[in-house]
Amino acid sequence: MLEPVPSLRPKSGAADEPVIKLAVLAVGGQGGGVLADWITDVAERNGYVAQSTSVAGVAQRTGATIYYIEMARDTGRLPVFALSPSQGDVDILIAAELMEAGRAIIRGFVTPERTTLIASSHRIAAVSEKIEPGDGRASSSKVHATTEAASKRFIAFDMEKIAADNGSMISASLLGALAGSDALPFTRESYEQAIGTGGRGVKASLAAFGAAFDRARGVAAAPSSKPGEPAIVESTLDTGRVSGPQNLLQGWQAQAARIDLMPGAVRDMALRGLRKVVDYQDIAYGRDYLDRLDKAVALDGVDHVHALSIAAAKHLANAMCYDDMIRVADLKTRSTRDRRVRKEVGVNDDSVLQVTEYFHPRIEEFCGTLPAGLGSYVENRPKLAAFLDRRINRGRRIRTDSFAGFAALWFIGGLRRWRRGLLRHKVETEHLERWYTLALGYVPSDYALAVEILNCRRLIKGYSDTHVRAQSKFDRVLSALDLLKDRDDASDWIRRLREAALKDEKGDMLDGALKTVATLGSSPAS
Repeated sequence: MLEPVPSLRPKSGAADEPVIKLAVLAVGGQGGGVLADWITDVAERNGYVAQSTSVAGVAQRTGATIYYIEMARDTGRLPVFALSPSQGDVDILIAAELMEAGRAIIRGFVTPERTTLIASSHRIAAVSEKIEPGDGRASSSKVHATTEAASKRFIAFDMEKIAADNGSMISASLLGALAGSDALPFTRESYEQAIGTGGRGVKASLAAFGAAFDRARGVAAAPSSKPGEPAIVESTLDTGRVSGPQNLLQGWQAQAARIDLMPGAVRDMALRGLRKVVDYQDIAYGRDYLDRLDKAVALDGVDHVHALSIAAAKHLANAMCYDDMIRVADLKTRSTRDRRVRKEVGVNDDSVLQVTEYFHPRIEEFCGTLPAGLGSYVENRPKLAAFLDRRINRGRRIRTDSFAGFAALWFIGGLRRWRRGLLRHKVETEHLERWYTLALGYVPSDYALAVEILNCRRLIKGYSDTHVRAQSKFDRVLSALDLLKDRDDASDWIRRLREAALKDEKGDMLDGALKTVATLGSSPAS
Protein backbone atom coordinates (compact mmCIF):
# COMPACT_ATOMS: atom_id res chain seq x y z
CA MET A 1 0.00 0.00 0.00
CA LEU A 2 1.41 3.39 -1.02
CA GLU A 3 1.76 6.05 1.65
CA PRO A 4 1.52 9.79 0.94
CA VAL A 5 4.84 11.59 0.45
CA PRO A 6 5.48 14.08 3.27
CA SER A 7 5.90 17.79 2.42
CA LEU A 8 9.49 18.88 1.87
CA ARG A 9 8.73 22.06 3.87
CA PRO A 10 7.21 21.15 7.24
CA LYS A 11 4.56 23.48 8.54
CA SER A 12 5.23 25.59 11.58
CA GLY A 13 4.67 23.61 14.71
CA ALA A 14 5.58 20.29 13.14
CA ALA A 15 8.15 17.98 14.65
CA ASP A 16 10.81 19.25 12.23
CA GLU A 17 11.82 22.89 12.37
CA PRO A 18 10.78 24.93 9.32
CA VAL A 19 13.51 25.69 6.77
CA ILE A 20 14.30 29.36 6.22
CA LYS A 21 15.13 30.04 2.58
CA LEU A 22 17.20 33.06 1.59
CA ALA A 23 18.56 34.14 -1.80
CA VAL A 24 21.19 36.81 -2.55
CA LEU A 25 21.46 38.26 -6.06
CA ALA A 26 24.75 40.09 -6.71
CA VAL A 27 26.97 40.84 -9.69
CA GLY A 28 30.74 40.51 -9.78
CA GLY A 29 32.67 42.69 -7.36
CA GLN A 30 29.81 43.21 -4.92
CA GLY A 31 30.93 40.57 -2.45
CA GLY A 32 27.93 38.26 -2.80
CA GLY A 33 30.00 35.24 -1.79
CA VAL A 34 31.29 37.03 1.31
CA LEU A 35 27.74 38.02 2.23
CA ALA A 36 26.56 34.42 1.89
CA ASP A 37 29.42 33.24 4.09
CA TRP A 38 28.56 35.83 6.73
CA ILE A 39 24.90 34.79 6.79
CA THR A 40 25.84 31.11 7.06
CA ASP A 41 28.25 31.93 9.89
CA VAL A 42 25.56 33.89 11.76
CA ALA A 43 23.12 31.00 11.45
CA GLU A 44 25.62 28.45 12.74
CA ARG A 45 26.57 30.71 15.66
CA ASN A 46 22.93 30.66 16.74
CA GLY A 47 22.46 26.90 16.70
CA TYR A 48 21.21 26.51 13.14
CA VAL A 49 22.31 24.11 10.43
CA ALA A 50 22.91 26.01 7.18
CA GLN A 51 23.85 25.25 3.59
CA SER A 52 25.08 27.76 1.01
CA THR A 53 25.25 27.21 -2.75
CA SER A 54 25.66 29.48 -5.76
CA VAL A 55 24.35 29.53 -9.31
CA ALA A 56 26.63 31.60 -11.52
CA GLY A 57 25.29 34.28 -13.84
CA VAL A 58 27.06 36.49 -16.35
CA ALA A 59 26.68 39.86 -14.66
CA GLN A 60 24.02 42.02 -16.33
CA ARG A 61 23.70 39.84 -19.43
CA THR A 62 21.94 36.79 -18.04
CA GLY A 63 21.44 38.04 -14.52
CA ALA A 64 23.42 38.12 -11.32
CA THR A 65 24.96 35.18 -9.51
CA ILE A 66 22.41 33.67 -7.12
CA TYR A 67 23.76 32.74 -3.71
CA TYR A 68 21.20 30.47 -2.05
CA ILE A 69 21.10 29.68 1.64
CA GLU A 70 18.82 27.34 3.53
CA MET A 71 18.89 27.05 7.30
CA ALA A 72 16.99 25.28 10.05
CA ARG A 73 17.39 24.97 13.78
CA ASP A 74 19.70 22.08 14.70
CA THR A 75 17.51 19.39 16.28
CA GLY A 76 20.06 16.62 15.95
CA ARG A 77 18.63 15.41 12.68
CA LEU A 78 20.18 16.64 9.42
CA PRO A 79 17.52 18.35 7.29
CA VAL A 80 17.19 17.97 3.53
CA PHE A 81 18.25 21.20 1.83
CA ALA A 82 17.68 22.26 -1.78
CA LEU A 83 20.53 23.45 -3.98
CA SER A 84 18.76 26.35 -5.69
CA PRO A 85 15.69 28.52 -5.11
CA SER A 86 12.28 27.63 -6.51
CA GLN A 87 9.51 29.92 -7.68
CA GLY A 88 7.28 31.04 -4.84
CA ASP A 89 9.50 29.36 -2.23
CA VAL A 90 11.83 32.11 -0.95
CA ASP A 91 11.42 33.75 2.47
CA ILE A 92 14.07 36.49 2.12
CA LEU A 93 15.54 37.88 -1.07
CA ILE A 94 18.48 40.32 -1.06
CA ALA A 95 19.25 42.20 -4.29
CA ALA A 96 22.48 44.18 -4.54
CA GLU A 97 21.01 46.45 -7.21
CA LEU A 98 17.49 47.67 -7.97
CA MET A 99 16.98 45.99 -11.34
CA GLU A 100 18.08 42.66 -9.87
CA ALA A 101 15.09 42.96 -7.56
CA GLY A 102 12.92 43.38 -10.64
CA ARG A 103 14.49 40.33 -12.27
CA ALA A 104 13.86 38.31 -9.12
CA ILE A 105 10.17 39.19 -9.35
CA ILE A 106 10.06 38.20 -13.02
CA ARG A 107 11.63 34.84 -12.14
CA GLY A 108 8.95 34.23 -9.51
CA PHE A 109 11.23 34.28 -6.45
CA VAL A 110 9.25 37.06 -4.74
CA THR A 111 5.68 36.53 -3.50
CA PRO A 112 3.41 39.04 -1.69
CA GLU A 113 2.31 36.61 1.02
CA ARG A 114 5.77 35.43 2.00
CA THR A 115 8.91 37.22 0.79
CA THR A 116 10.81 39.98 2.54
CA LEU A 117 12.63 41.84 -0.25
CA ILE A 118 15.76 43.84 0.63
CA ALA A 119 17.32 45.80 -2.23
CA SER A 120 19.80 48.57 -2.76
CA SER A 121 18.10 51.41 -4.63
CA HIS A 122 21.18 52.39 -6.68
CA ARG A 123 21.44 51.45 -10.34
CA ILE A 124 24.01 49.62 -12.45
CA ALA A 125 23.13 50.15 -16.09
CA ALA A 126 22.33 46.89 -17.86
CA VAL A 127 23.89 46.07 -21.23
CA SER A 128 20.58 46.82 -22.96
CA GLU A 129 20.62 50.27 -21.36
CA LYS A 130 24.24 50.97 -22.29
CA ILE A 131 24.05 50.04 -25.96
CA GLU A 132 21.21 52.46 -26.73
CA PRO A 133 22.80 55.62 -28.16
CA GLY A 134 20.36 57.85 -26.26
CA ASP A 135 19.07 57.65 -22.70
CA GLY A 136 18.25 53.96 -22.45
CA ARG A 137 17.79 53.87 -18.68
CA ALA A 138 14.77 51.96 -17.44
CA SER A 139 12.38 53.64 -15.03
CA SER A 140 13.44 53.06 -11.42
CA SER A 141 10.11 54.34 -10.11
CA LYS A 142 8.24 51.58 -11.94
CA VAL A 143 10.50 48.95 -10.39
CA HIS A 144 9.91 50.47 -6.94
CA ALA A 145 6.15 50.33 -7.40
CA THR A 146 6.28 46.75 -8.67
CA THR A 147 8.52 45.51 -5.86
CA GLU A 148 6.31 47.05 -3.20
CA ALA A 149 3.25 45.31 -4.64
CA ALA A 150 5.00 41.98 -5.26
CA SER A 151 6.62 41.48 -1.86
CA LYS A 152 5.31 41.03 1.65
CA ARG A 153 7.78 43.61 2.92
CA PHE A 154 10.09 45.83 0.91
CA ILE A 155 13.20 47.55 2.30
CA ALA A 156 15.17 49.71 -0.12
CA PHE A 157 17.74 52.51 0.15
CA ASP A 158 21.12 53.30 -1.40
CA MET A 159 23.31 50.68 0.27
CA GLU A 160 26.09 51.22 -2.26
CA LYS A 161 26.49 54.83 -1.12
CA ILE A 162 26.52 53.78 2.53
CA ALA A 163 29.27 51.27 1.78
CA ALA A 164 31.30 53.79 -0.25
CA ASP A 165 30.97 56.47 2.42
CA ASN A 166 32.42 54.05 4.97
CA GLY A 167 35.16 52.67 2.70
CA SER A 168 33.64 49.21 2.45
CA MET A 169 31.86 46.91 0.00
CA ILE A 170 28.11 46.76 -0.47
CA SER A 171 28.04 43.27 1.07
CA ALA A 172 28.53 44.87 4.50
CA SER A 173 25.63 47.29 4.12
CA LEU A 174 23.40 44.52 2.70
CA LEU A 175 24.12 42.48 5.82
CA GLY A 176 23.29 45.51 7.96
CA ALA A 177 19.94 45.91 6.18
CA LEU A 178 19.20 42.22 6.71
CA ALA A 179 20.01 42.48 10.42
CA GLY A 180 17.99 45.67 10.79
CA SER A 181 14.97 44.11 9.11
CA ASP A 182 14.64 41.43 11.85
CA ALA A 183 13.74 38.97 9.09
CA LEU A 184 16.07 36.43 10.77
CA PRO A 185 15.84 35.60 14.51
CA PHE A 186 19.42 36.63 15.28
CA THR A 187 20.91 39.46 17.32
CA ARG A 188 22.98 42.34 15.98
CA GLU A 189 25.98 41.07 17.93
CA SER A 190 25.90 37.78 16.02
CA TYR A 191 26.20 39.59 12.71
CA GLU A 192 29.02 41.79 13.97
CA GLN A 193 30.91 38.75 15.26
CA ALA A 194 30.65 37.14 11.81
CA ILE A 195 32.14 40.26 10.22
CA GLY A 196 34.89 40.36 12.84
CA THR A 197 36.22 36.95 11.82
CA GLY A 198 37.10 38.22 8.33
CA GLY A 199 40.42 39.78 9.31
CA ARG A 200 40.54 42.38 6.49
CA GLY A 201 38.65 45.66 6.43
CA VAL A 202 36.73 44.76 9.57
CA LYS A 203 36.48 48.33 10.86
CA ALA A 204 35.10 49.70 7.58
CA SER A 205 32.72 46.76 7.18
CA LEU A 206 31.36 47.23 10.69
CA ALA A 207 30.84 50.94 10.03
CA ALA A 208 28.89 50.23 6.83
CA PHE A 209 26.96 47.47 8.60
CA GLY A 210 25.98 49.81 11.43
CA ALA A 211 24.86 52.63 9.13
CA ALA A 212 22.70 50.27 7.06
CA PHE A 213 21.31 48.63 10.22
CA ASP A 214 20.18 52.02 11.53
CA ARG A 215 18.72 53.00 8.15
CA ALA A 216 16.72 49.75 7.94
CA ARG A 217 15.38 50.48 11.42
CA GLY A 218 14.37 53.96 10.30
CA VAL A 219 16.92 55.75 12.47
CA ALA A 220 18.61 57.60 9.62
CA ALA A 221 16.56 60.26 7.88
CA ALA A 222 15.80 59.90 4.22
CA PRO A 223 17.26 62.46 1.79
CA SER A 224 15.28 65.69 1.75
CA SER A 225 15.38 66.16 -2.02
CA LYS A 226 13.69 63.83 -4.45
CA PRO A 227 15.88 61.91 -6.93
CA GLY A 228 16.24 63.73 -10.21
CA GLU A 229 14.76 66.97 -8.81
CA PRO A 230 16.82 69.95 -10.05
CA ALA A 231 18.49 72.09 -7.45
CA ILE A 232 17.29 75.68 -7.07
CA VAL A 233 20.24 77.97 -7.50
CA GLU A 234 19.78 81.14 -5.48
CA SER A 235 23.18 82.54 -6.34
CA THR A 236 26.14 81.20 -8.25
CA LEU A 237 28.66 83.46 -6.56
CA ASP A 238 29.19 80.90 -3.81
CA THR A 239 32.24 79.12 -5.20
CA GLY A 240 31.44 75.96 -3.19
CA ARG A 241 33.94 73.29 -4.10
CA VAL A 242 35.73 75.53 -6.62
CA SER A 243 39.29 76.13 -5.54
CA GLY A 244 42.48 77.40 -7.11
CA PRO A 245 44.75 80.44 -7.43
CA GLN A 246 43.18 83.76 -6.51
CA ASN A 247 43.37 85.20 -10.03
CA LEU A 248 41.52 82.20 -11.45
CA LEU A 249 38.89 82.34 -8.71
CA GLN A 250 38.28 85.99 -9.56
CA GLY A 251 37.78 85.02 -13.20
CA TRP A 252 35.35 82.28 -12.17
CA GLN A 253 33.35 84.67 -9.97
CA ALA A 254 33.12 87.17 -12.82
CA GLN A 255 31.57 84.55 -15.10
CA ALA A 256 29.33 83.18 -12.35
CA ALA A 257 28.01 86.70 -11.75
CA ARG A 258 26.78 86.72 -15.36
CA ILE A 259 24.65 83.66 -14.64
CA ASP A 260 22.99 85.51 -11.73
CA LEU A 261 21.61 87.97 -14.31
CA MET A 262 19.88 85.17 -16.26
CA PRO A 263 16.28 84.01 -15.64
CA GLY A 264 15.97 81.75 -12.59
CA ALA A 265 14.88 78.74 -14.66
CA VAL A 266 18.09 78.87 -16.69
CA ARG A 267 20.64 79.36 -13.91
CA ASP A 268 21.04 75.76 -12.76
CA MET A 269 21.77 74.38 -16.22
CA ALA A 270 23.93 77.37 -17.10
CA LEU A 271 26.05 76.89 -13.97
CA ARG A 272 26.49 73.20 -14.73
CA GLY A 273 27.50 74.04 -18.28
CA LEU A 274 29.96 76.70 -17.13
CA ARG A 275 31.60 74.30 -14.67
CA LYS A 276 32.00 71.68 -17.38
CA VAL A 277 33.42 74.06 -19.96
CA VAL A 278 35.90 75.69 -17.56
CA ASP A 279 37.08 72.29 -16.35
CA TYR A 280 37.50 71.22 -19.97
CA GLN A 281 39.57 74.23 -21.04
CA ASP A 282 39.84 77.46 -19.05
CA ILE A 283 38.04 80.61 -17.86
CA ALA A 284 38.22 82.22 -21.30
CA TYR A 285 36.47 79.20 -22.79
CA GLY A 286 33.76 79.62 -20.15
CA ARG A 287 33.36 83.24 -21.27
CA ASP A 288 32.86 82.05 -24.85
CA TYR A 289 30.22 79.61 -23.61
CA LEU A 290 28.24 82.35 -21.86
CA ASP A 291 28.57 84.66 -24.86
CA ARG A 292 26.91 82.03 -27.02
CA LEU A 293 24.28 81.26 -24.38
CA ASP A 294 23.35 84.96 -24.09
CA LYS A 295 22.16 84.86 -27.71
CA ALA A 296 19.54 82.22 -26.86
CA VAL A 297 18.51 83.98 -23.63
CA ALA A 298 17.95 87.22 -25.54
CA LEU A 299 15.52 85.46 -27.92
CA ASP A 300 13.68 83.58 -25.17
CA GLY A 301 10.83 84.48 -22.82
CA VAL A 302 8.61 83.28 -20.00
CA ASP A 303 5.86 82.34 -22.47
CA HIS A 304 7.89 79.23 -23.36
CA VAL A 305 9.26 78.62 -19.80
CA HIS A 306 12.73 79.30 -21.22
CA ALA A 307 12.91 75.91 -22.97
CA LEU A 308 15.20 77.35 -25.65
CA SER A 309 17.69 78.77 -23.14
CA ILE A 310 17.78 75.60 -21.04
CA ALA A 311 18.38 73.43 -24.12
CA ALA A 312 21.09 75.82 -25.30
CA ALA A 313 22.79 75.83 -21.89
CA LYS A 314 22.95 72.04 -21.88
CA HIS A 315 23.89 71.26 -25.45
CA LEU A 316 26.30 74.14 -25.98
CA ALA A 317 28.39 72.85 -23.09
CA ASN A 318 28.40 69.32 -24.49
CA ALA A 319 29.28 70.59 -27.97
CA MET A 320 32.16 72.68 -26.68
CA CYS A 321 33.51 69.79 -24.59
CA TYR A 322 34.06 67.32 -27.42
CA ASP A 323 36.16 64.21 -26.83
CA ASP A 324 39.63 64.28 -28.36
CA MET A 325 43.03 62.74 -27.62
CA ILE A 326 43.88 65.66 -25.36
CA ARG A 327 40.75 65.21 -23.27
CA VAL A 328 41.23 61.46 -22.91
CA ALA A 329 44.87 61.85 -21.86
CA ASP A 330 43.98 64.64 -19.43
CA LEU A 331 41.32 62.55 -17.66
CA LYS A 332 43.57 59.51 -17.41
CA THR A 333 46.39 61.42 -15.69
CA ARG A 334 44.31 63.26 -13.07
CA SER A 335 44.91 62.49 -9.41
CA THR A 336 41.16 62.09 -8.92
CA ARG A 337 41.17 59.14 -11.32
CA ASP A 338 43.96 57.43 -9.39
CA ARG A 339 41.96 57.79 -6.17
CA ARG A 340 38.81 56.48 -7.84
CA VAL A 341 40.56 53.44 -9.29
CA ARG A 342 42.19 52.65 -5.95
CA LYS A 343 38.84 52.89 -4.24
CA GLU A 344 37.12 50.67 -6.82
CA VAL A 345 39.72 47.89 -6.64
CA GLY A 346 40.31 48.24 -2.90
CA VAL A 347 43.98 49.27 -3.01
CA ASN A 348 45.28 51.61 -0.31
CA ASP A 349 47.76 54.44 -0.86
CA ASP A 350 50.67 52.40 0.47
CA SER A 351 50.31 49.72 -2.23
CA VAL A 352 51.59 49.86 -5.81
CA LEU A 353 48.78 50.03 -8.35
CA GLN A 354 49.60 49.03 -11.92
CA VAL A 355 47.27 50.55 -14.52
CA THR A 356 47.43 49.76 -18.24
CA GLU A 357 45.57 52.13 -20.59
CA TYR A 358 44.61 51.08 -24.11
CA PHE A 359 44.81 53.52 -27.02
CA HIS A 360 44.10 52.97 -30.70
CA PRO A 361 44.54 56.31 -32.51
CA ARG A 362 43.70 56.75 -36.18
CA ILE A 363 45.17 59.23 -38.62
CA GLU A 364 42.11 61.44 -38.02
CA GLU A 365 42.90 61.77 -34.31
CA PHE A 366 46.56 62.41 -35.09
CA CYS A 367 45.75 65.18 -37.58
CA GLY A 368 43.24 66.64 -35.13
CA THR A 369 46.03 67.29 -32.63
CA LEU A 370 48.17 69.13 -35.20
CA PRO A 371 48.00 72.89 -35.89
CA ALA A 372 45.05 73.56 -38.18
CA GLY A 373 47.15 74.33 -41.24
CA LEU A 374 49.46 71.34 -40.87
CA GLY A 375 46.61 68.96 -40.06
CA SER A 376 44.66 70.08 -43.14
CA TYR A 377 47.82 69.69 -45.25
CA VAL A 378 48.15 66.02 -44.21
CA GLU A 379 44.45 65.21 -44.59
CA ASN A 380 44.32 66.74 -48.09
CA ARG A 381 47.12 64.42 -49.30
CA PRO A 382 45.72 60.85 -49.26
CA LYS A 383 49.05 59.16 -49.95
CA LEU A 384 50.78 60.97 -47.09
CA ALA A 385 47.81 60.31 -44.78
CA ALA A 386 47.81 56.61 -45.68
CA PHE A 387 51.58 56.40 -45.13
CA LEU A 388 51.24 57.90 -41.64
CA ASP A 389 48.13 55.87 -40.82
CA ARG A 390 49.99 52.60 -41.39
CA ARG A 391 52.38 53.63 -38.63
CA ILE A 392 49.84 55.19 -36.28
CA ASN A 393 46.70 53.08 -36.58
CA ARG A 394 47.44 50.26 -34.13
CA GLY A 395 46.58 49.44 -30.56
CA ARG A 396 48.89 50.61 -27.80
CA ARG A 397 48.98 49.61 -24.15
CA ILE A 398 50.47 52.29 -21.95
CA ARG A 399 51.37 51.71 -18.31
CA THR A 400 50.44 54.93 -16.54
CA ASP A 401 52.03 53.71 -13.30
CA SER A 402 55.40 53.97 -15.03
CA PHE A 403 57.20 57.28 -15.47
CA ALA A 404 57.46 56.99 -19.26
CA GLY A 405 53.81 56.03 -19.76
CA PHE A 406 52.45 58.69 -17.42
CA ALA A 407 54.75 61.36 -18.88
CA ALA A 408 53.58 60.57 -22.42
CA LEU A 409 49.90 60.98 -21.51
CA TRP A 410 50.61 64.00 -19.32
CA PHE A 411 52.35 65.68 -22.25
CA ILE A 412 49.38 64.98 -24.58
CA GLY A 413 46.93 66.23 -21.95
CA GLY A 414 49.01 69.39 -21.55
CA LEU A 415 48.39 70.27 -25.21
CA ARG A 416 45.01 71.67 -24.21
CA ARG A 417 46.56 75.13 -23.73
CA TRP A 418 47.07 75.16 -27.52
CA ARG A 419 43.76 73.43 -28.34
CA ARG A 420 42.17 76.50 -29.95
CA GLY A 421 44.81 76.46 -32.69
CA LEU A 422 44.45 72.76 -33.53
CA LEU A 423 42.58 71.27 -36.49
CA ARG A 424 40.03 69.34 -34.42
CA HIS A 425 38.97 72.48 -32.57
CA LYS A 426 38.55 74.37 -35.83
CA VAL A 427 36.34 71.61 -37.27
CA GLU A 428 34.23 71.28 -34.10
CA THR A 429 33.78 75.02 -33.73
CA GLU A 430 32.64 75.44 -37.33
CA HIS A 431 30.15 72.60 -36.92
CA LEU A 432 28.88 74.08 -33.64
CA GLU A 433 28.35 77.52 -35.16
CA ARG A 434 26.40 76.11 -38.13
CA TRP A 435 24.14 74.09 -35.84
CA TYR A 436 23.58 76.91 -33.34
CA THR A 437 22.94 79.55 -35.99
CA LEU A 438 20.50 77.20 -37.72
CA ALA A 439 18.55 76.61 -34.51
CA LEU A 440 18.35 80.25 -33.45
CA GLY A 441 17.29 81.24 -36.95
CA TYR A 442 14.02 79.34 -36.52
CA VAL A 443 13.04 81.04 -33.24
CA PRO A 444 10.90 83.83 -34.79
CA SER A 445 8.96 81.47 -37.07
CA ASP A 446 8.87 78.17 -35.15
CA TYR A 447 10.08 78.25 -31.53
CA ALA A 448 9.40 74.54 -30.93
CA LEU A 449 11.42 73.56 -34.02
CA ALA A 450 14.36 75.67 -32.80
CA VAL A 451 14.32 73.81 -29.48
CA GLU A 452 14.23 70.43 -31.22
CA ILE A 453 17.17 71.37 -33.43
CA LEU A 454 19.14 72.24 -30.30
CA ASN A 455 18.16 68.91 -28.75
CA CYS A 456 19.47 67.07 -31.81
CA ARG A 457 22.94 67.70 -30.44
CA ARG A 458 22.24 64.70 -28.19
CA LEU A 459 23.05 62.56 -31.19
CA ILE A 460 26.71 63.60 -31.26
CA LYS A 461 28.85 61.87 -28.67
CA GLY A 462 31.75 59.53 -28.23
CA TYR A 463 35.22 59.32 -29.66
CA SER A 464 36.82 58.07 -32.87
CA ASP A 465 34.52 55.82 -34.97
CA THR A 466 31.64 56.30 -32.53
CA HIS A 467 31.80 60.06 -33.04
CA VAL A 468 31.83 59.66 -36.83
CA ARG A 469 28.69 57.46 -36.77
CA ALA A 470 26.95 59.83 -34.35
CA GLN A 471 27.68 62.87 -36.51
CA SER A 472 26.39 61.03 -39.56
CA LYS A 473 23.06 60.44 -37.79
CA PHE A 474 22.92 64.08 -36.75
CA ASP A 475 23.39 65.23 -40.34
CA ARG A 476 20.78 62.77 -41.63
CA VAL A 477 18.16 63.94 -39.12
CA LEU A 478 18.66 67.60 -39.97
CA SER A 479 18.64 66.79 -43.71
CA ALA A 480 14.86 66.45 -43.36
CA LEU A 481 14.49 70.16 -42.44
CA ASP A 482 14.01 71.24 -46.04
CA LEU A 483 10.97 68.95 -46.31
CA LEU A 484 9.54 69.80 -42.88
CA LYS A 485 10.23 73.50 -42.24
CA ASP A 486 6.91 74.72 -43.69
CA ARG A 487 4.80 72.24 -41.72
CA ASP A 488 3.06 73.07 -38.46
CA ASP A 489 4.23 69.76 -37.00
CA ALA A 490 7.87 70.11 -38.09
CA SER A 491 9.14 70.03 -34.51
CA ASP A 492 7.29 66.78 -33.83
CA TRP A 493 8.83 65.15 -36.88
CA ILE A 494 12.36 66.24 -35.99
CA ARG A 495 11.81 64.84 -32.48
CA ARG A 496 10.59 61.53 -33.94
CA LEU A 497 13.58 61.31 -36.26
CA ARG A 498 15.97 62.02 -33.38
CA GLU A 499 14.35 59.38 -31.19
CA ALA A 500 14.53 56.87 -34.02
CA ALA A 501 18.25 57.62 -34.42
CA LEU A 502 18.82 57.18 -30.69
CA LYS A 503 16.96 53.88 -30.47
CA ASP A 504 18.81 52.06 -33.22
CA GLU A 505 22.61 51.90 -33.38
CA LYS A 506 22.67 50.71 -37.01
CA GLY A 507 20.29 53.41 -38.21
CA ASP A 508 17.63 51.16 -39.76
CA MET A 509 14.82 52.86 -37.82
CA LEU A 510 16.09 56.27 -38.90
CA ASP A 511 16.16 55.16 -42.56
CA GLY A 512 12.53 54.10 -42.31
CA ALA A 513 11.51 57.35 -40.65
CA LEU A 514 13.30 59.41 -43.30
CA LYS A 515 11.46 57.50 -46.04
CA THR A 516 8.20 58.37 -44.33
CA VAL A 517 9.17 62.05 -44.21
CA ALA A 518 9.98 61.96 -47.92
CA THR A 519 6.37 61.01 -48.66
CA LEU A 520 4.89 63.97 -46.76
CA GLY A 521 3.48 66.99 -48.45
CA SER A 522 3.98 70.57 -47.37
CA SER A 523 0.75 70.68 -45.34
CA PRO A 524 0.58 69.15 -41.86
CA ALA A 525 -0.79 65.64 -41.44
CA SER A 526 -4.29 65.30 -40.07
